Amino acid sequence: MNLTRATLRLRLMVVATAIVLATLRPSPAEAQMEVLRFRPGEAEPAAAEDELETDRDTFTFAPTTAGAGRTITELSYSFIDNSSGPETHSAPELLVRRGIGARLELRFGFNYEAGGAGTVSGTDVGGEDLLPEYESRMLYGAKLETSDQSGWVPMSALIVQGFTPLYGPSHRSTLMIGEAWGWRFANGWEWRTAMRYGTGWEKEDFFNQWAPSTTLKIPLGERWETHLEYFGIMSSGKEKAINDQYGSCGGHVLLSNDMELGLRVGWGLNDTTPNFFANGGIGYRY
Repeated sequence: MNLTRATLRLRLMVVATAIVLATLRPSPAEAQMEVLRFRPGEAEPAAAEDELETDRDTFTFAPTTAGAGRTITELSYSFIDNSSGPETHSAPELLVRRGIGARLELRFGFNYEAGGAGTVSGTDVGGEDLLPEYESRMLYGAKLETSDQSGWVPMSALIVQGFTPLYGPSHRSTLMIGEAWGWRFANGWEWRTAMRYGTGWEKEDFFNQWAPSTTLKIPLGERWETHLEYFGIMSSGKEKAINDQYGSCGGHVLLSNDMELGLRVGWGLNDTTPNFFANGGIGYRY
């Protein structure tokens, strides 16, 4: 039964991937573009002028900041169909990013979660026992751009965030540190990867959490973009280990240069991971 369920999830991912890739219709000129056209010493291929990049669009956070004197506000809702325990509802997943320089932003946020524990939001690293609970907490931190793309040197950014419970069974603050890096290729495709480390508590026991992720982002015209992504959340030092593995796909549309609307869906790749999740949200820059 477990093998059949895992096989079904894998088939669903293959079908979803095929549907996404089938929508790609590059022009003859684009088909002739060499994906890895840039060489060491060359600058990053040009992106769409002043295009908004949110962190909520994928689990892998963007290796860019809001920009000096600019603010990005992000809101989203997540539904998680847990394989054991109650389903999870998470909102508003508020994240406010305020640029205080060309490379640095401050980050503040708030979220409320009902049902089982766990997360598929890129602003958090979760994974506690799947017990019925109601919890809210705030986040605060900063993101720093650590490099620009130049040849094979990727664009990259470092995040440091703290989380403090406001309501619920937990009363301990936690910490997350993450680094994201990636390349934009000559045809507009982007490959990005991130690694996060987070602290966690279960009753009075401390444990570590690790969250690797990688995503391929593919433009579909000037305002539409789709992506394929893998991400995982694992633990060490926890009595009941966390081993969540997801495959997902999704996309977003730019309603303007300063507003983005996006949707992500995903499936668990093993029997310890929730069966399915969906996440939808919006980002606005001003």
